[in-house]
Amino acid sequence: MSELCDQNCAGCNADCGERVACPGFQGTTSKVRKVIGVVSGKGGVGKSLVTALLASASAKRGLRAAILDADITGPSIPKLFGIHEQVLSDGRFIRPAVTAGGIKAVSMNLCLPDEGEPVVWRGPMIAGVVKQFWEEVDWGEVDCMFADMPPGTGDVPLTVFQSLPVKGIVVVTTPQELVGMIVKKAVRMAELMKIPVLGLVENMAYFQCPDCGKRHDIFGKSHVEETAASLGIGAFARIPIEPGLAALCDQGRVEDFNASEWLAPILGVIEKL
Repeated sequence: MSELCDQNCAGCNADCGERVACPGFQGTTSKVRKVIGVVSGKGGVGKSLVTALLASASAKRGLRAAILDADITGPSIPKLFGIHEQVLSDGRFIRPAVTAGGIKAVSMNLCLPDEGEPVVWRGPMIAGVVKQFWEEVDWGEVDCMFADMPPGTGDVPLTVFQSLPVKGIVVVTTPQELVGMIVKKAVRMAELMKIPVLGLVENMAYFQCPDCGKRHDIFGKSHVEETAASLGIGAFARIPIEPGLAALCDQGRVEDFNASEWLAPILGVIEKL
């Protein structure tokens, strides 16, 4: 612990080994070692999938993983993991759901009486719920929490960056050049907030034919390596179009898929934080 420490763990990115249940947790026993944001500049690129795969791979490596689903109006995490029961409160704190693989998770869909009910709220209310998910959930001991954020650079990413001790972000993209341009906006926002960009993940990067083994660039030539280089991002990964993975996601069994090989460069950076 630094002699300059002000005991405010929620606003500190230092990994001093003395992180405690801090005032930001409203008296819970939560001890979260590091928070990683998963972001993109636009929707539909696979942020939730990447979040789920990163958390699952981390859990398989022996880390105590958690997911804070900050996409309040478009939550996907419960579906991917096959969790549908509502999260409960003990009268003081909210207890997170736990997936089959032991990953703790909180999502707006787990707070609604009907999963199909829309959340029609303005930005400040949505941002307030994200803060509640951080402060009022008893997360317990967590080595790595992944925050699945909504697309863009609006209220929720700003709330997460300002309210949570984010160690860094992973940016998700797809091969199209237009999306590459949008990625730059997310990276620039992180720079403005002084949040490190840990890596770039290109989803739907290619399709590999199971018969001949040839790779096909369904959505165009990959730009992830050059985009990462131009933005000064050291680690990047590519996730192909994999029908088996899509089927497992539809069945709520994303944890049964091991994406560690694809995500190894990103996982390596996260583990070193």
